Amino acid sequence: MRFCLLPFFLLLTQANTADWQLAWSDEFNGSKLDYSKWGVSEDAFGGGNQESQLYTDRAKNVRVENGKLIIEAHRDSPNIQGTQRQYSSGKLRTKHRGDWRYGKIEIRVKLPIGKGIWPAIWMLPTDEKYGTWAASGEIDIVELNGGKPDELLGTLHYGGKWPHNRSSGYKKKLVSGTFADDFHTFGIEWKEGEIRWKLNGKTWQTQKKWSTRSAPFPAPFDQRFHLLLNIAVGGRLVGKPSATTPFPARMEVDWIRVYQRK
Repeated sequence: MRFCLLPFFLLLTQANTADWQLAWSDEFNGSKLDYSKWGVSEDAFGGGNQESQLYTDRAKNVRVENGKLIIEAHRDSPNIQGTQRQYSSGKLRTKHRGDWRYGKIEIRVKLPIGKGIWPAIWMLPTDEKYGTWAASGEIDIVELNGGKPDELLGTLHYGGKWPHNRSSGYKKKLVSGTFADDFHTFGIEWKEGEIRWKLNGKTWQTQKKWSTRSAPFPAPFDQRFHLLLNIAVGGRLVGKPSATTPFPARMEVDWIRVYQRK
């Protein structure tokens, strides 16, 4: 009798995959954005980071085409309802359309680069049970300083309400090329007391220590959060665009999938 022994790592992968069940997804295969899954921001608040964009719901800034979600930032001096900025861009969120407590989140995306360009895929608390930012937390799945196009940032924000907030996180560099050269799959695996960051299926960061002034650990990351996707222009992290920053700056999202334990 012959036995076929699968490698241990393959058995482990199959077991891990079997633990997850798809809870929410968007493959962007339609002709337009699915507003049952997404809300689109229209504001010029600057996110508290001295950003320079005006977010719009125009197809120029947010649209679905050729099976991809497209978010584009333009240097076009938009004027909406009397508010004018030098740049326009797009920002989407799943609040009250997709909200989850724990799970695995994966996003296949090609990110824009260039000085002053700040793409981000992140999560905010839906209910703010522990107070306003950052007492109820923030999970940054991926941020990119467009002036450092091969360097990924993954960060947690927590602690007290601003200005008593804290953060922790790390950077991850590509071996070669930039995050604009091709699609990559970014994600997190989030369970009670632990969040792991993934790049193309491999864990590159794990955090198990955080806090909030309002409740014991594992708060604030024990409540439901929702997704946000955007391209900011300018801001404290990235500085102002230069004359050579390429516009439009485009984020292309192939798909987003959210899994939860069976």
